[in-house]
Amino acid sequence: MATRTRRSGSQLSPDQIIEAVLRIAERGGSDAFTVRRLGEELGADPTAIYRHFRDKDELLLSVADRAFGEAIDGIPAGLGWKDRLRALAAGSLRVALKYPVVVSMTASRTTRREREFLIVEFILECVHEAGLEGGEAALLYRSFGDALLAFIGQTAAFRLFDPDVQAGDLAAWAREYRTLDPARFPHITRLSDELAAVDEQEIFDVRVEAMVSEIERRAALTSRRRAAPAPEEPSEQA
Repeated sequence: MATRTRRSGSQLSPDQIIEAVLRIAERGGSDAFTVRRLGEELGADPTAIYRHFRDKDELLLSVADRAFGEAIDGIPAGLGWKDRLRALAAGSLRVALKYPVVVSMTASRTTRREREFLIVEFILECVHEAGLEGGEAALLYRSFGDALLAFIGQTAAFRLFDPDVQAGDLAAWAREYRTLDPARFPHITRLSDELAAVDEQEIFDVRVEAMVSEIERRAALTSRRRAAPAPEEPSEQA
């Protein structure tokens, strides 16, 4: 019987290992970071991975950095700051849907790597272009980034549940919520049809627009403060 030749660690590269994790993740595998599964994907001894990555956490952060880098790729040049932020948000959601196991495990992490630095620089540039500086610019960058990561992390984690669990949760708005006692839950009862009609994309769009609008609002306040005439100094009495 023919046997499959296994590659040694010296025949692998960090990029090959990262790409293998992403292939498993894109196929919906929740075991993308198990050494056994990676060894099978690479046709290599599983322990060979540790010649290139100190431990699983280093691999996890490296894969996350590569995946999140896809969110910024392809954003067209020439967009204004608001549309650039919207494009980044849309790209981040696509990454979460493409690699749910990666995003669910890393949305609350800091990769401290090149692509993360590029994304932070990208958002800060947008905030600066909007008209914010200093501590306020830093706060609005962090708020935008954290709000975006919270949503896509939640979305990615949900995609990892069994299909019947997902279906049951999604159906709850049209099922259990419509059977509640209107005397106890009058507002839910009154809006039961509307609650069932809301979809995830609408929620995502509202959250992104809320952050974009807040950046715009604060930038307008800053602009008005800068334009306001300085108070006159009281004249000295002779």
